[in-house]
Amino acid sequence: MAKSIIDLKKADLTLGQAAASVHVLKGIDLSIDAGESVGIVGPSGSGKSTLLMVLAGLERLDSGEIHIDGAGLHGMNEDQVADFRGRNIGIVFQSFHLIPNMTALENVAVPLELANVAGAFDIARRELTAVGLGERLSHYPGQLSGGEQQRVAIARALAPSPKLLIADEPTGNLDTETGRQIADLLFAKQAERGMTLVLVTHDPALAARCSRQVAMRSGEIVSGAAPAAAVSEAVPA
Repeated sequence: MAKSIIDLKKADLTLGQAAASVHVLKGIDLSIDAGESVGIVGPSGSGKSTLLMVLAGLERLDSGEIHIDGAGLHGMNEDQVADFRGRNIGIVFQSFHLIPNMTALENVAVPLELANVAGAFDIARRELTAVGLGERLSHYPGQLSGGEQQRVAIARALAPSPKLLIADEPTGNLDTETGRQIADLLFAKQAERGMTLVLVTHDPALAARCSRQVAMRSGEIVSGAAPAAAVSEAVPA
């Protein structure tokens, strides 16, 4: 029986205040098994990216529970969540989020140093080489193409050896061919390391590469909330 790495129960979140408030997540239940690749799909404004930020510990629920690898993030304070995220969750954003005045090597190594990881620069060098940037270690983001910047971001996300890799529109700012190469890299690393991959995308072809698709609409999950194995076990033969 597969081990669940993500469990959301009655996850509810409203963003904004008073007349400007938006009920973004409406009592969501979601279970994801370790090693799965899951694509979160749905129209703009359906809550996809907010759900991803909740899974990353970057947004806190108003009510409900979130367990990542057995740890209850809903019961942690901000420092505890940040520490857990740094050790267990890698995040790749659409807009790369690299520090412009740091080299590729520094962009990957500095978060490790801040987390007191030994050998941060050796790890960063290894990860950048693994994503094909071994010759670009001393280049700054402004000297790199969009695809190369996203490779740096992926190396940074992989450097702590996370159990969970989260990607928000990872190919959204890239041309078709570069986007395909980045997608190939993400799925290759996920398979190589046995990680769980959860990504948000508007690209049907990218979503179709995932082992499961979770469809959202108006802050609710309309299909794919449970792993296929769990669904088959729940249905009598």
